[in-house]
Amino acid sequence: MKKRRALISVSDKSGLIDFARFLESNGYELISTGGTFKHLKEAGLSPVPIDEVTCFPEMLDGRVKTLHPKIHGGLLAVRSNEEHMKTVQAHSIALIDLVVVNLYPFFENVNKSIALEEKVEFIDIGGPSMLRSAAKNFDAVTVITEVSDYAVVQAEIAAQGDTAFETRKRLAGKVFNLTSAYDAAIARMLLEDDYPPYLNASYRKVSDLRYGENPHQSAAYYVDTAQNGAMKDFEILGGKELSFNNLRDMDLCWKVVSEFGAEMACCAVKHSTPCGVAVGTTALETYRKTFECDPVSIFGGIVAMNYRVDAATATELNQTFLEIVMAPDFEAEALEILRKKKNLRIIKINHPVSDAQTWVKIDGGMLVQSNDSAFSDDLKTVTRVEPTEAQKKALVFAQRVVKYVKSNAIVVSNGAQALGIGGGQVNRIWATQQAVERAKAKFSGDLVLASDAFFPFRDVVDFCADQGIRAIIQPGGSVRDEESVQAADEHGIAMIFTGMRHFLH
Repeated sequence: MKKRRALISVSDKSGLIDFARFLESNGYELISTGGTFKHLKEAGLSPVPIDEVTCFPEMLDGRVKTLHPKIHGGLLAVRSNEEHMKTVQAHSIALIDLVVVNLYPFFENVNKSIALEEKVEFIDIGGPSMLRSAAKNFDAVTVITEVSDYAVVQAEIAAQGDTAFETRKRLAGKVFNLTSAYDAAIARMLLEDDYPPYLNASYRKVSDLRYGENPHQSAAYYVDTAQNGAMKDFEILGGKELSFNNLRDMDLCWKVVSEFGAEMACCAVKHSTPCGVAVGTTALETYRKTFECDPVSIFGGIVAMNYRVDAATATELNQTFLEIVMAPDFEAEALEILRKKKNLRIIKINHPVSDAQTWVKIDGGMLVQSNDSAFSDDLKTVTRVEPTEAQKKALVFAQRVVKYVKSNAIVVSNGAQALGIGGGQVNRIWATQQAVERAKAKFSGDLVLASDAFFPFRDVVDFCADQGIRAIIQPGGSVRDEESVQAADEHGIAMIFTGMRHFLH
């Protein structure tokens, strides 16, 4: 049997002993480093320490141990190239046929609250170098980066004495997929540049999804390796698996309630659109107000609360068919009640919203922008009538909601509830009509209106006056602003300009 050599250096040692025993029993000489060498030795295997191969001691606190011609020559030599074979023989370089390497846990430590110097120590140099050398020479070398690949490699070696070319090619592709993500995470940490020369992405696949937006579309769920976020580390406390649309709606729903800080807030989302938002003083009251915003659309929707869910609220939630209930915490009794609905996904959110950018894929390119996370501090009354303090509070509430409604967007509110939400229309008057009519069907008191962008004509103000809207907040900035202000003055409506648009396309 031809003597083969396997280089093993891993941080994740699960399943390693059984795999290493298999290799040794199939004629592989094991080469290893540091902790992996000790682990193999203690298991009764016969690994060769790396410094015996290189004839050079490990140095610089382990930074230099595998960066050596006797390692990389053994990996990179092309077996069919006569000159390569003469060179390695002349320098007593033995070929390496299989590599098993995990990288230093940079992904696991980049988000921790530790000094930059400590994070830098988790940047692996030797590991990626060995992986890349082995992967480049996949015609002859098998390279493994994941424990899950031990089984297929073992099966092929057992069946045919070596791995198949297609397997080696696929495993080599996984190497470059991993190292590109690893380097992207490092680059993001060191550059601290919102718009670097190259747009790198570093995301790890969590799972394949049953399908995408529609059943004929495939999909998968990935999480960011370089930063934390609400949609990265949530816990599923009950219910069936999440879908593509669930995850998108969860993201929007949590962002809405996060706008309200310590104030109790609840949001219901249906098809990536808020259909109810409310603030309150108790858990149950806040949810009930949200439900009242649109009792029809909330059916089959997602509900997020930025407060602990109690038993009374859980009982009320179970009165309606919901896909998902999200919160930062749940009372034990509330969980017991919610779990009676077998398919209801119960999601515990562990991290605040942290995304700083929005990426939008277009055909052949990517649009990158900073997130719309600001609100104007320069609220300017432009009408003769000043809004009351209650109206100002209601206008600010509506403005926080309208930011999350597709443009053209209008929100009508009484200050505690988003009673009318109109969005996704191709003109602003239709969105206004939709929002006002919905609000008036549920509420007969004082209502205010928020718009995500300016009014191009006075028709919105005239319609609001006919419907009894008493105050409006909008960015301003239209060449016809004066017409809208004049209309508001004619009707005795208070109007505030913010100077800040909140389009969501």
